[in-house]
Amino acid sequence: MFDVVRVGEQGLIGEIIEMRDGAASIQVYEETAGVKPGAPVVTTGVPLSVELGPGLIETIYDGIQRPLEELLKRYGSNITRGVQAPALNREKKWEFVPTVKAGDKVQAGDVIGTVQETVIVLHKIMVPYGVSGTVKKIEAGSFTVEDTVCVVENEKGETVNVQMMQKWPVRRGRPYKEKLVPQMPLVTGQRVVDTLFPIAKGGVAAVPGPFGSGKTVIQHQLAKWADADIVVYIGCGERGNEMTDVLMEFPELKDPKSGEPLMKRTVLIANTSDMPVAAREASIYTGITIAEYFRDMGYSVALMADSTSRWAEALREMSGRLEEMPGEEGYPAYLASRLAQFYERAGRVISLGTEGREGALSAIGAVSPPGGDLSEPVSQATMRIVKVFWSLDSALAYARHFPAINWLNSYSLYVDRLNAWFASEVNPEFPQLREQMMTLLQEEAELNEIVQLVGVDALSYPDRLKLEASKSIREDYLHQNSFHEVDTYTSLAKQYMMLKLILGYYNKSKDALEKGADFEKLSALPVREAIGRFKYVEEDKTQEAFDRIMAELTDSVEALVNKGGDLDD
Repeated sequence: MFDVVRVGEQGLIGEIIEMRDGAASIQVYEETAGVKPGAPVVTTGVPLSVELGPGLIETIYDGIQRPLEELLKRYGSNITRGVQAPALNREKKWEFVPTVKAGDKVQAGDVIGTVQETVIVLHKIMVPYGVSGTVKKIEAGSFTVEDTVCVVENEKGETVNVQMMQKWPVRRGRPYKEKLVPQMPLVTGQRVVDTLFPIAKGGVAAVPGPFGSGKTVIQHQLAKWADADIVVYIGCGERGNEMTDVLMEFPELKDPKSGEPLMKRTVLIANTSDMPVAAREASIYTGITIAEYFRDMGYSVALMADSTSRWAEALREMSGRLEEMPGEEGYPAYLASRLAQFYERAGRVISLGTEGREGALSAIGAVSPPGGDLSEPVSQATMRIVKVFWSLDSALAYARHFPAINWLNSYSLYVDRLNAWFASEVNPEFPQLREQMMTLLQEEAELNEIVQLVGVDALSYPDRLKLEASKSIREDYLHQNSFHEVDTYTSLAKQYMMLKLILGYYNKSKDALEKGADFEKLSALPVREAIGRFKYVEEDKTQEAFDRIMAELTDSVEALVNKGGDLDD
């Protein structure tokens, strides 16, 4: 089962997906037109595996790890059937620097040397799984991925040649020593995510939303700005032009930490909607295996899967061909368990090896429910598994409110666990401010129902003040312009300052109302514009601007209270 085979005269790549009564069902990853009875089938004897080693970063692969740029050079702009190209360049030489010496004891997962793969990424060469013993020979120099860089003698006295490249079957998770509890957030710089619905490092999140609500854009933003060392982006069944956007943007985007192009720490897997359906099903596993490999080096990896609904459609198509009993809406009965197997491979772990490196793999999957209906099987199965749910809303998208994450339908189950981190690393007040903001937004939703029935004038002044504060939260805080050079990313310190200003206005105005200040004048305070424009203040000038606006806010409100509500006196 799951061995890779070559089918027909053209050697089409396929995988055994069922064995019954001496007959094997093969899922071919390419167009099968012209394959006829009597065509030869040759097994490779190994399951679908990926090649792991220097050369992964900056490469664009298809769903079964064929390098697309190499195929373009060899065969032209259309992928012809039966074509093959090694995933890692066999001719390029890499500068190998040993970190162990002859006589050292090593075990699976130990780092034996490093290769500077890109300006940003130091590639750690690890002892393959199942190998341990004493280093007999190791030397520095320039080697290809197939050259032996280290010779290990195992307990039986046999010598094992270790190369820079290793292979791993994609449907099997890479082993680790221990899985840890996620305790720190994956900082993304997106205010609605970091403040209201944070994802932990090593956590899992889903982004469901109807067509045009901004799923791909939010994933691009997370790929650009998330606090991760490596990004693995899987375009699984999405439109070709969306993948083109990624391919055009990432080489031009500057990595905020290093100033280098973002591609210098990115692996792209492009299996667009016009590519073979079966390879789409494999692309998710190809991507997460590569991500696990970098996690084992001790890196924080962010995996974007866009979209798992297209992957589920491929699963449904293959299940139909196998004549399996269909489940809900034609999806196979094992849809939920397959989704769980994928998301469970994320996590924060201690890697194999004597060092015990800590790595994290965070998985963020987009879900594209038909017509935005979240009751369909893929959305429901995903919601049972993931701990963060960013629900995109077409009404917000049409109102040009981006990111269009609906704050009433979304949730994060990591909040309670991460509050301690936010309190110690950002500010002790941060969790309380977040709580107050959520309360105001929920109260606004209830008040809006009354306003629609009887109008805003029927509300009391404290309730009208809640609406004013909530409007400020929505328009100034939750709305974020991904194309503005300052607003596209907001540090946690600046997020705290913005929250403090908006809620400071609300709390001070509420006290002023109780002391007899005029509501109309409170709602028309000139300082509110400065609060709204604070998000465009550059990071290095935020503290100065914050102090100035807070002082102006305090003075303005006090003046209204002291002078009987008249600011002009």
